[in-house]
Amino acid sequence: MKHWKKLLGGALGLALLSGGSAMAQEKWWPIKVFDATSGKNVPVEYSPLPKAAKPWKICVLFPHMKDSFWVAVAYGIVEEAKRMGVNMTLYEAGGYENLPKQLSQFDDCMASGFDAIVVGAISEAGLSQKFKEGIAKGKPVISTVNPVAKAETTAKMFVEFDTMGKQTGDYLVQNLKGKGAQVVTFPGPAGSGWAESFNDGFKAAIKGTKVKLLDEKFGDSGVAVQLKLVQDALQTYPDINVIWGTAPTAEAAIGAVAEVGRNDIMIMSSYENQAMLDALNKGEILGFATQYPVLEGRVAIDMAVRALEKKPLMKYVKPIPDMVAKSNQSKINMGLVLAPASWKPVYSVTAK
Repeated sequence: MKHWKKLLGGALGLALLSGGSAMAQEKWWPIKVFDATSGKNVPVEYSPLPKAAKPWKICVLFPHMKDSFWVAVAYGIVEEAKRMGVNMTLYEAGGYENLPKQLSQFDDCMASGFDAIVVGAISEAGLSQKFKEGIAKGKPVISTVNPVAKAETTAKMFVEFDTMGKQTGDYLVQNLKGKGAQVVTFPGPAGSGWAESFNDGFKAAIKGTKVKLLDEKFGDSGVAVQLKLVQDALQTYPDINVIWGTAPTAEAAIGAVAEVGRNDIMIMSSYENQAMLDALNKGEILGFATQYPVLEGRVAIDMAVRALEKKPLMKYVKPIPDMVAKSNQSKINMGLVLAPASWKPVYSVTAK
């Protein structure tokens, strides 16, 4: 078994990562991740810099803030900016259909004197040229959460979404215990990259099993859009007994299946948000996968500071995802999964 390595230049010491405690929220490191810089998943322990050398100005771009998943990433961004003593301004585009707005926001970041840009890209292909332009002008570009496979970045952190999709598919098959099922998938926005990867992983898990894929319905990851897709599927496929998709899909499906008296339908989420945790606790869903979005926000800020200060930098980091179900929920550090329920989004941080 390989020894866990510690990133040079990081803060020292171990922390007890018990979800929800003040200590866990403040000292979240060291955390096990994969360093994929070499092209292979090398297990390491990641620790951030103790503090930034100066109050850098960091611009952050998100696809939207319509659900608690991106709120969780924002929480990680905000808390790490505060801890490290840097300035941060966050802009959100309002949805995956708003690529032109995110491109315009990137230009605004470039023109407004920010030192580095952190991006949750709506589209890798759409942002690729902007990334290149930013880096050419000496601005570190850090990609977080959404996959960026080929576009030039200073550093990036994202999970292998097909792995998360496969985790949920494997769990479904195990839960069925050899029985058959009829499933419609709701992966998310077509062309986003992550939606297709989640879906591919899920399909790989059910291949060769008694789980039959009836249809794949792509759409924006807002609850309203997903609700319409779910309602259409319930009408079109009367034999459906599994709904698998985004967290907003599952959130919409809970009410939709109850409305048509189909409480026999199993619901699974490919990723996490606050509604999924609540639904799991109520027994309304089988479970969900987590990529630790709060962690991804925190690491993105540390990556930006490391790049600006020419400190040791992992150029490609992958969170190690987990499946969250009733059986293991107590073992998961929820402080790196979701923002506290009482936390309200903050769009700027002023260094003190």
